[in-house]
Amino acid sequence: MSKSLNISNDMAKDFKLTAIGAIPADWDVKSLKEIGTFLKGKGVSKSEIQEEGLPCLTYGELYTRHNDVIKRFTSFISEESAKNSTELKFGDILFAGSGETLKEIGKSSAFVDDFPAYAGGDIVILRQTSQNPYFLGYLLNNGIVSKQKHRLGQGHSVVHIYSSSLSKLQIPVPPLPEQQKIAEILSTWDQAISTTQKLIDELKLRNKGLAQQLLTGKKRLKGFEGEWKEYNLGDIFQFIKAYSFPREKLGEGEIYYLHYGDIHVKFRHPILSVDNNQTIPKLKYEYEESIGSELLQNGDLVIADASEDTKGIGDCVEIQNTQNSKIIAGLHTIVLRDVNELTVDLFKGYYFKSEIIRNQLRRMATGISVYGISKTSVKKVKMKLPLKNEQKAIAKVLYDADKELMLYQQQLDTLKEQKKGLMQKLLTGEIRVKTE
Repeated sequence: MSKSLNISNDMAKDFKLTAIGAIPADWDVKSLKEIGTFLKGKGVSKSEIQEEGLPCLTYGELYTRHNDVIKRFTSFISEESAKNSTELKFGDILFAGSGETLKEIGKSSAFVDDFPAYAGGDIVILRQTSQNPYFLGYLLNNGIVSKQKHRLGQGHSVVHIYSSSLSKLQIPVPPLPEQQKIAEILSTWDQAISTTQKLIDELKLRNKGLAQQLLTGKKRLKGFEGEWKEYNLGDIFQFIKAYSFPREKLGEGEIYYLHYGDIHVKFRHPILSVDNNQTIPKLKYEYEESIGSELLQNGDLVIADASEDTKGIGDCVEIQNTQNSKIIAGLHTIVLRDVNELTVDLFKGYYFKSEIIRNQLRRMATGISVYGISKTSVKKVKMKLPLKNEQKAIAKVLYDADKELMLYQQQLDTLKEQKKGLMQKLLTGEIRVKTE
């Protein structure tokens, strides 16, 4: 971002040592009970939430839908339900009173609208008018304050934090003009992040639609015609050995180890580039001697054969760039290799990531709490293939579209890191802003 933000790195200003660390001499330290009063959210059960009506917020949405400042509501209740809930006022700060871990407990957002909205149960509300609510929104999820919230959380499987504890939180308080300027600067980054995220979401939809059209043959690229031939996967692919080392046997070895859990969570792109990939775990040296010749090769498909939900059934990656690396497939994976050379690299990865394959695998999955697919089932999955030159052309279009998406994703990551760094410096007074 090139916009001038009028920031001066004037470290000549005096600092003072306080209970929460060094802060500028003209800043104060206050507890939350000194700047406002606490009240509880109430009501708003899941059964009461509807698509239209009065805007409302549940404690869970503080974790999943809202960041430092509430920008838009996605849940609504009737006027009748609102009578049993807590109405919000401009400047309120909302804290999640329950959570799964000490690290996340007390996640907060600032309410900065002037229309009626309501807070449900397990939300703790700080009602205040003395401080800039945008500034508080950014401050209360950041470093110094977050650590205090972690220490105040209570419980194990479910963690709680109460107003009696939140009231003791100590925060740095700059003069109001400086609060406003800090909030304006961080809001600028928020806007850039929001704009970039919206573009990414649009590109994801575009790419998904493009893949659906090209991989089914509904849309043909210029210069290609003729019928596609249908195969069972068992006619194309051979199964390659996978290993079942637990995570305790991973460490500082030389052989990469692809665990099914990482396919579900970490490696969401259809293509997994192996060479110099620091995100793929490695096997400990002492277990490498037991590895035979079953190393993965370029073009191999690795499918996670177990999933805790139907959405994850058939999660898959195509392996690429193994020339200078060694990698094996791990626990709960099925490995496919095209020994008949009917497919081309990259095309396979996009095809298996599409709903064409995944919908078939979902119908074949068995289980209740954990769903599984078998090699026998995989063999029966059907795949329609064009000639190789058309496969290459399709793969190039989809890969180029993905490169554009990844470029914007990198921009988003950069913006988030910039904001994180700015927050650390602005909210502690390490960098001062000019308010004149």
